[in-house]
Amino acid sequence: MPDPGSEPAGAASRAATVSAESSRGPESPVTSRLSCESDPELARLLATHAGVILLRLRGTLRAAPPERLRAEGDQRAHEFLTAALRRLRPGDAVLSEEGADDPRRLEAHRVWIIDPLDGTREYAEPHRSDWAVHVALWERGAVVAGAVALPGLGPTFSSEHPPTVPGQPHKPLRMLISRSRPPAYAAALAERIGAELVPMGSAGAKTMAVARGEADLYVHDGGQYEWDSAAPVAVALAAGLHASRVDGAPLRYNNADPYQPDLLVCRPELAERTLAALAAVRT
Repeated sequence: MPDPGSEPAGAASRAATVSAESSRGPESPVTSRLSCESDPELARLLATHAGVILLRLRGTLRAAPPERLRAEGDQRAHEFLTAALRRLRPGDAVLSEEGADDPRRLEAHRVWIIDPLDGTREYAEPHRSDWAVHVALWERGAVVAGAVALPGLGPTFSSEHPPTVPGQPHKPLRMLISRSRPPAYAAALAERIGAELVPMGSAGAKTMAVARGEADLYVHDGGQYEWDSAAPVAVALAAGLHASRVDGAPLRYNNADPYQPDLLVCRPELAERTLAALAAVRT
């Protein structure tokens, strides 16, 4: 399996080519024809184009201090996504990691949940590819569409066209954990289920690695928010994966408090075994 942190040559040019379908310039509003696209397709196109903006900024500011690159990346992707949604879905609410929370979203029937740059630490590290853009749509109690762009690798995955999970798990299992905030019980859980630990950045990158078959499960228990998991979970569920809280409870979105501290994404045949192991190591 390729190093999850290595960025392949040509990734920027591949993503830039894809962006041509959604905009006439790197940061201009998406074309008016997108207003006729389905919600899943719009999520995919917006996530893809935000990723192109981030790749180009990364190239322009490659000599800048990491904190400047992180801040500008977050802001520019946020501004693009929120401006596009205001234009193309003016009646919908938006919950963004980088924006002020508007409590009116709690009364809305449709809420876009976005993370303009998931994995800011990795984004500011040259040659790392484990960062992402998340765009999801919550509607009347459920996340109904989602897209995760992995600009450093090239592809954008969507709930409409999810990846195909390969047939067999690894031996030993490959368990993804956060590079910066792994669960305190990660080693104990890995030993109990027979897994090796694989640190990686962005929640979206980790979830898509499970969906692509590069890993078998992803466990997080160190604090997250709804924008960290909404789009990745939408794609994961569409691909046939299991996704839940680490105690097995369902994931719910558009809550008054968007804090969502933990997450399990895994191959469906591993869910029962992993949840039982989690119950044992978390007590």
